Amino acid sequence: MQLTNILTIEAKLELLTGLHIGGSTGEMHIGGIDNSVIKHPFTQQPYIPGSSLKGKIRSLLEWRAGVVGDTNGKPVSVQVLKKLSGEKLQRAELIAQLFGLSGDNEGELAQRIGPTRVSFWDCNLNSDWLDERRAQNDMLTEAKTENMIDRIRGVAEHPRQTERVPAGALFDFRLSVKKLKDDQESLIDTLLAGLKLIELDGLGGSGSRGYGKICFKELSLDGVSLQDRFVAIDPFA
Repeated sequence: MQLTNILTIEAKLELLTGLHIGGSTGEMHIGGIDNSVIKHPFTQQPYIPGSSLKGKIRSLLEWRAGVVGDTNGKPVSVQVLKKLSGEKLQRAELIAQLFGLSGDNEGELAQRIGPTRVSFWDCNLNSDWLDERRAQNDMLTEAKTENMIDRIRGVAEHPRQTERVPAGALFDFRLSVKKLKDDQESLIDTLLAGLKLIELDGLGGSGSRGYGKICFKELSLDGVSLQDRFVAIDPFA
């Protein structure tokens, strides 16, 4: 195997609805937020961990490939690949090439898959968007109050406040892709399908309640626009 290039995919990640990726304040305040978002320890600005993006995209691709039952809910491993065949095996191998293999990485199959290709960066707030918020003295997060409704009495119970990054926020998205000598273009296609799936599904917690809807804008590969190619993708075709 020979490393021939390291590609960079960049985009603007826009929140279409409020986003909650949980963090910890390390303190408790009476009347304060019950569920805070993760923030940078120095700037106290919310950000999106690369691990959250990687885990969600990998999970969605594994569901699309139909291998979640074969893996018992765990990431694709060498042992699982040995049991697969046909199109399911092809899709699972692409996922393994992008995100790496769990478990025993010895043997001919592991050598053929090779090293993890994709490295996700943490997504920080876009500097231009941040400057606009500061100029308008806007907060970088919002507190959303939620509760449970008693179906019989019709009254609210157990009120709680969840901190979210509000809709409209812009983050700088970036990832690196290692390109080996014999890698096929289908690796990039699989990665773009993963990004499309996360647009269709969501990111962070409480997605079933409308949180975490996102979209990617100005998507590019080493400075060359991928946006039209990305928009045209049907991940279930």
